[in-house]
Amino acid sequence: MIRAFAPGRVNLIGDHTDHQGGLVLPIAIDRGTAVTGEAGGDWVRLRSDAEEGLVEVRIGGQPPLTPGPEWGRYVSAIVELGRPARGFVGDVSTTLPLGAGLSSSAALELAVALALGFEGSPLELARLGQRSEYRAVGVPCGIMDQLTSAAGVADHALLIDCHDTSIDLVPMPEGVDVLVVDSGQRRSLEDTAYNQRLIECARAAAEVGPLRLLPEVGGITDSAARRRARHVVREIIRVRAFADALLANDARAAGELMVESHESLRTDFEVSTPRLDAMVRDLAATPGIYGARLTGAGFGGSVVALAAHGAALPEGAVRVCASRGARVTSEAGD
Repeated sequence: MIRAFAPGRVNLIGDHTDHQGGLVLPIAIDRGTAVTGEAGGDWVRLRSDAEEGLVEVRIGGQPPLTPGPEWGRYVSAIVELGRPARGFVGDVSTTLPLGAGLSSSAALELAVALALGFEGSPLELARLGQRSEYRAVGVPCGIMDQLTSAAGVADHALLIDCHDTSIDLVPMPEGVDVLVVDSGQRRSLEDTAYNQRLIECARAAAEVGPLRLLPEVGGITDSAARRRARHVVREIIRVRAFADALLANDARAAGELMVESHESLRTDFEVSTPRLDAMVRDLAATPGIYGARLTGAGFGGSVVALAAHGAALPEGAVRVCASRGARVTSEAGD
């Protein structure tokens, strides 16, 4: 019996900078997806406790990406691109809400890859997951989600440079909790304006060069592209400032940066929703909460907040802890 586990992630700050090679600051969380079962044979056969249907993919063939349940596309892509030497029969279980912006798809990809015998570095595992995401749903995502799940470190945020994939560990300060609130708005990125935002960023970069290298935005003629670029450039600056605030144990400054980040995502990148905006306003006004913002790509999903340790939980909020990354364990446990 094999049990492979991959955590979800919460991005504290730095959304829509990863696909531009910028900085992000996520944590792997103590919730995730496990694949448990027996290795061997020529087929991958998996059932999920969260979704209906049986996924069946033959090893060594050309896996179909359309038949079967929707989540089977990720499994099929991992089999196709990872080329495992043997099959696997088992079950998928998760403690992540699906479609809530906590990287449930990345956790599934990595857990399946490890269950199928993947051997390689966390970065190699993340790159396999990133390629599989694009193969499965056609979304050219950045590497943040998969790399955070693969390389998470307990009690630390990961300051990731998505251009060279270097990681600096930032200790989470004592006395500060990370809260996540699910908006209940479900979305799949292929059904949103995510790809359109990438096109607009590319249009800006064609005029002024890589956005990650700009100190400020200027010279971009298209107004939409200019707004997208302004978010990317200023968000990278906010990520650095947020990391410094955590190192200085200045939760109040970190919270203010989160609110600024959300406003930029709302106005310049236009990926928020009225529901997310209301949640951020309510959380930021709650005693004991330092700041809040949407987390992930937007268009729905979840909100993340920093709170004083032990503060009363707002309705619907759950505390999450910075966790270690994806790994293979015995069936008995971690």
